[in-house]
Amino acid sequence: MFRTYHRWWSPRLHREMELLVFGHAGARVLVFPTRAGRFYDYENWGLVEALRRPLEMGTIQLYCVDSIDRESLYAFHRPPWERIARHHQYEGYILEEVMPLSEQLNPNSALIAHGCSLGAYHAVNLAFRHPRRFQKVVALSGRYDLTEPVSHFRTLFDGHYDEAIYFHTPCHFVPQLNDPPLLDALRQMEITLAVGETDVFLPNNHRLSQILRDKGIWHGLHTWSGEAHCAAAWQQMVPHYL
Repeated sequence: MFRTYHRWWSPRLHREMELLVFGHAGARVLVFPTRAGRFYDYENWGLVEALRRPLEMGTIQLYCVDSIDRESLYAFHRPPWERIARHHQYEGYILEEVMPLSEQLNPNSALIAHGCSLGAYHAVNLAFRHPRRFQKVVALSGRYDLTEPVSHFRTLFDGHYDEAIYFHTPCHFVPQLNDPPLLDALRQMEITLAVGETDVFLPNNHRLSQILRDKGIWHGLHTWSGEAHCAAAWQQMVPHYL
């Protein structure tokens, strides 16, 4: 299987960033790690191996990116407005550095956003904010509103709310979308959400699903048995949805 490692100094994040590429051709898949995860987790947890066949066939190509969650969304030593600002810089890194690299390595126009747990939030948030650039999003065990506490998971902004947080919260900005071209792009996107039936994020997935239905945006919401919020479950899911 084709595997390459990339590392460079990011002018947008002012730090070195790393990523792994798997596969030689096919639809380009941006793979976001779980909360505060690393670019190598997807491989270490057996998810790359679970996709060996489509990778070797040239159906998909994975771009497993690193996270800066401990500098942004989970940087609780910083005020909330700095956390979301740093997160926005991360989006710029993905759009202006990672995606151009993927285009240089692979001319395939199909682009997919994918992630598990907090990586699912990253994938959905990015794809929904830039729907003209993505053909598909696959989000597993995700949480799509970080402003509200869920079970033992705290709110990530300590009650602070501003325009930047609004525009990075899919459950908030999607209901207000009225721009026909943006809505058309979302309606043309293949959207897959999957979550365990006992996952504490299940209600949030139902909420996002209802928001999409209200906007006439086709999508799939798949419920798996148990909590299904672990690498073993994701190994079973990814061959189905990617």
